[in-house]
Amino acid sequence: MGRQERVAEAIKKEVSCILHDEMKDPRLGFVTITQVQVSPDLGFAKVFFSVMGKEEDRKKTKEALDSARGFIRKLVSERINLRLSPELSFKEDISTEYSVHIQEVLEEIKKLNEPSHPGEGLNKDKQKKEGSGEPERND
Repeated sequence: MGRQERVAEAIKKEVSCILHDEMKDPRLGFVTITQVQVSPDLGFAKVFFSVMGKEEDRKKTKEALDSARGFIRKLVSERINLRLSPELSFKEDISTEYSVHIQEVLEEIKKLNEPSHPGEGLNKDKQKKEGSGEPERND
């Protein structure tokens, strides 16, 4: 793991701790830091976050993070020994929400494909062979 990845992981850990332990902003919802991307010169860090809840909750959380950006940056610079404190920007990570949506769609497809009566789910080829009088082959 290179320096860039180590710094990104350290920033992720510290920002998570700061949000959990130090921030008292009521606009912060159930927020999770999912990823941090750091520029090669370590001067900028994109902090990706995920919020469980409605669109309004996500907007309020984004506002709270943006307004506390300087405070969070100051605490991160105190906790991580770097020559320069990286400029932080917060971006919403919708991959978790997208995966939940995909799971819901798959569940709906599964419900549509389930038989409504017992016995309908049998292999249709087997039913045809049984009904046609042909001997069943085991290939």
